[in-house]
Amino acid sequence: MKTLLKSFLLLIGMITFSNTAFAQKAVQTAIIKTVIHCDHCKACETCGDKFNKTLLREKGVQMVELDEKAMTIKVVYNSKKTNLDKVKTAITKLGYDADDLKADPNAYQSLDNCCKA
Repeated sequence: MKTLLKSFLLLIGMITFSNTAFAQKAVQTAIIKTVIHCDHCKACETCGDKFNKTLLREKGVQMVELDEKAMTIKVVYNSKKTNLDKVKTAITKLGYDADDLKADPNAYQSLDNCCKA
């Protein structure tokens, strides 16, 4: 009886561990290079707030952090719900470059003048 109980507990432990490990692999973090021309994009009414709110509405995106000094965008996303290409495309639709993808020209034009080259 003790052997059966030990085996059962071991099986429950293995299932719990494998489910936890599998769930953690779905969350990915990406650092995306961009071009930022102003030093206050986070506070900019048309750039900062809109940028964060819009990206956080994208399915699977959990966190967005804009670093205007390093000219990077840190994105944490669930890879079961989206992928890096979709995240980059969403960034370009906001008027920013995303690694090798260029900003959408119409979205770029809608940025404040301080945020353009």
